[in-house]
Amino acid sequence: MTTARTTLTATLAALLALSAAPLAASAKSPVSTGGQPARIHSYVLLDRTGSMESRWTEALSSVNAYAEELGSLDGGPKVDAEITLAAFDSMNGLKFDVLRNDVDPANWKKVTDADATPRGTTPLYDAIGRMVALAEQDHPEKAVLVIMTDGQENASREVTRDGAKAALDRARAKGWEVVFLGAEFSDFNDAVGVGQTASRNMAATKGQLKDSMNRLAQKSKDYATGAAPTVEWNAEDRAAAQEDQVKQQNQH
Repeated sequence: MTTARTTLTATLAALLALSAAPLAASAKSPVSTGGQPARIHSYVLLDRTGSMESRWTEALSSVNAYAEELGSLDGGPKVDAEITLAAFDSMNGLKFDVLRNDVDPANWKKVTDADATPRGTTPLYDAIGRMVALAEQDHPEKAVLVIMTDGQENASREVTRDGAKAALDRARAKGWEVVFLGAEFSDFNDAVGVGQTASRNMAATKGQLKDSMNRLAQKSKDYATGAAPTVEWNAEDRAAAQEDQVKQQNQH
């Protein structure tokens, strides 16, 4: 009897372990409907105007860090992601160059000075209009639009502030997330003017741009998998970015 009872107990334990395994695997791998991996398309709009020169190396490094982290398995499951990177400035009109188009993070080629260097002035509204148009052509289910700038609008000819707001409103209406990151810049009047909420705008010191973009990549993955409903900066992000220091610098 003892031997039979021991055998029965072992058999039941094995069956329970087998039935639990699929559940555990499922819990670790959030997926979208249809059993497919969660998908997201990130659109990074990078200000390459002349004033970015002193922080250009860090800005490029932060974009590369974002791509690397978005494709990483650290901090959660891998998502099926694509990244489009565009740089903008004004040299006798808008210059809007798509440096990376629909790239899987696994195939990301690091962006360098060979791709773009700082110059010109800031046609922010024009660039926003172009970026949203790119996203609308792709019509992804989930998207994050990341705008990194160090200055205010001063050169747009194609799109007004209201036009830029209308473009971003269309993006937000689709459920896409729009995030501003100020590179040693904390005057977000232009961002507020195009409908941005304060929780989606953050300033970072030059030395913390890379860390901020790493954090943003993790937030993007959480949004893609449904682990987070939105992409927003929190108090911990702002402390790490040294936002208060940027605000103090910008007051002088």
